Amino acid sequence: MVFTANPLALSVPEPAFESWLRESGYLEILDQRTSDLHRLSTTTTAEPHNSAADVTTTSIICSGFFLSIFSRIWTLLSLLTFNPFSKLVADDFSGDTPSWTLAFFGSSNSYSFPSSPSQARLRVHENVKRFARNYAFLFIVFFACSLYQLPLALVGLILCLALWDVFKYCVDRWELNRRLFLRQTLLHISQCATAVILFFCNVQLALLCALGVSYAVLILHASFRKLTPAKQSQRDGNRRIDQR
Repeated sequence: MVFTANPLALSVPEPAFESWLRESGYLEILDQRTSDLHRLSTTTTAEPHNSAADVTTTSIICSGFFLSIFSRIWTLLSLLTFNPFSKLVADDFSGDTPSWTLAFFGSSNSYSFPSSPSQARLRVHENVKRFARNYAFLFIVFFACSLYQLPLALVGLILCLALWDVFKYCVDRWELNRRLFLRQTLLHISQCATAVILFFCNVQLALLCALGVSYAVLILHASFRKLTPAKQSQRDGNRRIDQR
């Protein structure tokens, strides 16, 4: 069947359509569209052409395999070249925590390797905003685990908290707010004592370990997690409740 040209047909350029999807908030459609286009381009490239008779099928498969490997390595390395928290605002922590099973983890179909650095960047920025409270809770868990592995750091942290409680008690007990010189002197002494305790108890080591593991988990999860409609998980949860 042959279709005649329709003068009323609307042709939208690709960059303009992608820009409209971003501005309208349909990031999940843009993410899925990017994956589909990459899959189609990969399939088209993998098909041998009749004109290239001197190129064997084995060489085509090998070249495509190595190109795919290098492309994925470059995509993973690109995750270290941008700030994942650049679009994060304080309001992202004020809402309800997304469901861990339905929204955060999802199903096995909720994950895919990003097809390009731009898609990985899009996923990371959006998922960090959506799951900010989940990532913050994971950092607390990792920090607690690091303190469990380093008991001396836990003791140092408790000593620091006790030191500042003593400082607050002294300020209130002796009314040091009226004696600014004594208050500043006691404040500097407390700060120096805190720095010494943190250094000798290796609290900074526990903090760095927790930050490193949390950042790695955040980057990998946010880049591999597909973008879904913001209220899809909530609708799925309500549907399960109605079925019960």
